[in-house]
Amino acid sequence: MIFFIIIFVVGLAVFFAGIRIVRPTSRGLIETLGKYSKFAEPGFHWILIGVQKIYVVNITEQMFNAEPQVIITNDNLNATVDAQIYFRVKSDEESVKNSVYNVNDYKMQIVNLARTTLRNIIGTMTLKSANSERSIINTDLLVTLKEETDKWGIDIVRAELREIDPPQDVQETMNKVVKAENEKVAAIDFATATETTADGVKRAEIKKAEGIKQARILAAEGEAQAIQLVNEAADRYFIGNAQVLKKLQTTEIALKNNAKVVVPANTELINVIGEMSGVLPLERLKAD
Repeated sequence: MIFFIIIFVVGLAVFFAGIRIVRPTSRGLIETLGKYSKFAEPGFHWILIGVQKIYVVNITEQMFNAEPQVIITNDNLNATVDAQIYFRVKSDEESVKNSVYNVNDYKMQIVNLARTTLRNIIGTMTLKSANSERSIINTDLLVTLKEETDKWGIDIVRAELREIDPPQDVQETMNKVVKAENEKVAAIDFATATETTADGVKRAEIKKAEGIKQARILAAEGEAQAIQLVNEAADRYFIGNAQVLKKLQTTEIALKNNAKVVVPANTELINVIGEMSGVLPLERLKAD
């Protein structure tokens, strides 16, 4: 009985010791006596201790920093460059096997490969172009990493250049240049705005002058029409009165000069004065 109990306890310990649980975020490779024998999907697995071994591989997306390094650019300036690499192991059996059997340590390999690739890319560029063409650097880095890591069962998701830091004195000079350019742009914008305002004021003054001119023209036309109406009224209503006034003035002058007036018989004085003022000649009286 004691022997069977010992056997049971040992067997139970061996059973529980061989239990392996693979999470959904991982995949496993089971080796038997050093030889690959089984692919472990997520779930429960049991291995024989001492005979079998399981290697669990994380298939979620991971991020590693390509440690900062100093790179000499094409214009002989030292730039401190840092990048981040996002990758994951593909979940199929072949890719998981490649990540374990085709590369010793894929994490370290990816970081070193990224650092080397950055040196090759940025070393052919000037510091200014490297700062202005980060998207090109990211694309070239991503393409190179994808090509080199494909046989490792790795999927490079993205590669991002974090920073390109020039030497301190160069950075200060660049800051001054950027500041000067910004001030230049601001000055141009201010001059453009001032010119636009001046044009607006000029157009407003022109419109105002045109309005005054038009008002004066209309006023002059109104006055001319008024004068014309007055003249027409004078011509229509005062010509006869003017003739009468002329006759009276002529009579007044004749009487003032003591002119002799012959009044025909049976003629009223007012008629005689009217005839004297008129244009009709008086008939001469026959001498007795």
